[in-house]
Amino acid sequence: MTTFWSTYISVLTIGSLIGLTWLLLGTRKGQSSNTTDQTMGHSFDGIEEYDNPLPKWWFWLFVGTLVFSVGYLILYPGLGNWKGILPGYENGWTQVDEWQKEMDKADAKFGPIFAKYAAMPVEEVAKDPQALKMGSRLFASNCAVCHGSDAKGSYGFPNLTDKDWRWGGEPETIKATIMNGRHGVMPGWSTVIGEQGVADVAAFVLTNLDGRKLPEDAKADPVKGKEIFASNCVACHGPEGKGTPAMGAPNLTHPQAFIYGSSFAQLQQTIRYGRQGQMPAQADIQGNDKVHLLAAYVYSLSQEAAPESASVK
Repeated sequence: MTTFWSTYISVLTIGSLIGLTWLLLGTRKGQSSNTTDQTMGHSFDGIEEYDNPLPKWWFWLFVGTLVFSVGYLILYPGLGNWKGILPGYENGWTQVDEWQKEMDKADAKFGPIFAKYAAMPVEEVAKDPQALKMGSRLFASNCAVCHGSDAKGSYGFPNLTDKDWRWGGEPETIKATIMNGRHGVMPGWSTVIGEQGVADVAAFVLTNLDGRKLPEDAKADPVKGKEIFASNCVACHGPEGKGTPAMGAPNLTHPQAFIYGSSFAQLQQTIRYGRQGQMPAQADIQGNDKVHLLAAYVYSLSQEAAPESASVK
């Protein structure tokens, strides 16, 4: 912080305290210490205000807040660049240092537990009730905001409780996904195959791969869509449309695989403009040991899923 802003904040803060002190003491000057029945001359809704001083306990409560404020500003940083003189802090107290102290304390207490589970295979950790409880808390704190508290995902975020995996559902693959993150890219095809091509490919995916019926008012030809699919889409999704985990291409034969919707209109939207999905890497945030627990918890969710698991994809 520059000297100007440090001085500005300090003067404004100290000036405010002085002004409040003057206001508190000045309003009591000349006031009688006794109560009176004399009113201030105005009323509202039948309620009249008496001309009596503040109760002593209330006055001293205000004095206490002012004394506390002065003590706080001496001990803690609050006046510009002033670092405070709180004992035990050579460079002054900061929220970052306080947070780091708590994190170091937690690491010292729980680090050995995390390390014990990190030395075990993910499949074995996924069978340990205590490990799953720890993993669920990590998931709730770091993953639920996207995947939901029940891990069943939402629009644009995959369901982690079923058998459909974009990048693979093996234990080590799940851990690699959490550690390093993923960036799924579906290019837009409207400029390549045109609007009619978009509709035809969507019709092919809906009827031939997914096995559903085309809307009656749809002006699309699944046969032509199959030809376009074979020329442009098989490189990622495969000739049978079952996807390529190494590329993050989803299985198009399962409606659960479509995290952006599987209706005819939504399929067209995806093919027309493409999709971009980002899974942030957690290696630097959580570290290997915590990610290992997270991976075990996520892996356990899909192992408990029924063969035909309900999904929001």
